[in-house]
Amino acid sequence: MSIQSPHLTTSVRRHRDDHNIHCATTTPIKTNVTPSATSPKTDDPSLKSTWSHRVWVATGCTTILASLASAVVGSVNEHIWIKPILSGFIGYLFADLGSGVYHWAIDNYGDASTPVFGFQIDAFQYHHKWPWAITISEFANRLHVIGRIITFTVTPLYLIFHDQPVVMGFVGVASGCIMFGVQIHAWAHGTKRKLPWIVVALQDVGVFISPSHHAAHHQPPYSNSYCIVSGVWNRFLDEYKVFEALEMVLFLKLGLRPRSWSEPNSDRRKEAEESPVM
Repeated sequence: MSIQSPHLTTSVRRHRDDHNIHCATTTPIKTNVTPSATSPKTDDPSLKSTWSHRVWVATGCTTILASLASAVVGSVNEHIWIKPILSGFIGYLFADLGSGVYHWAIDNYGDASTPVFGFQIDAFQYHHKWPWAITISEFANRLHVIGRIITFTVTPLYLIFHDQPVVMGFVGVASGCIMFGVQIHAWAHGTKRKLPWIVVALQDVGVFISPSHHAAHHQPPYSNSYCIVSGVWNRFLDEYKVFEALEMVLFLKLGLRPRSWSEPNSDRRKEAEESPVM
């Protein structure tokens, strides 16, 4: 889902080197995306918002607000509150889980040449190299891609289910958290003294993911704490090694190795280095 993190939405010049790293099977792992060695500049025009960016953010916000308004109006007309509120809370949890699944997939599979998702994959690797860069891109620049996706996804859902407040409660909250999850992620890379007090308060109580919580993801091999809305799912997913299990299934069934296995601090790489070569 979401989640155009790190959302540097224009082309950033990068130098990519393919290199081979051995895992426990002594089979080369090809790492296709190497982040740029050039630090981003605050005056880089590629980090600025354009009118096109602003339009897509506005249309995304409009569809979200329409969904939420429909949920509220329907709740008043039908005299129901518990179910729409509960569905909205489920939407909030869904957005956080979805952000984690998407983040894990983008971080670990494919490269810059992958159809549709190539730019996202490249941008995520760039983000690992320069995590603070997300804080210097402008607001609409960060959100316009997900704003476009939300517009085309939520609009038909609204047209079909606008008279069902429970469905609209879920759609409105989930789509809002997915779209603004990009900004929440950016705030998680900010300095508390520079953030709005309400953002800091929401981070402190766990509604938004906090810098200290998200910092765990930015340690090689970048293989944990993938959820970036509230991070409420991270403990469960990491303790029960859910993504590690999925990686093993994909490796054993399809031969796909996740990128995290090639990182210097990866347990898989350590196994390879400690294993005798036959």
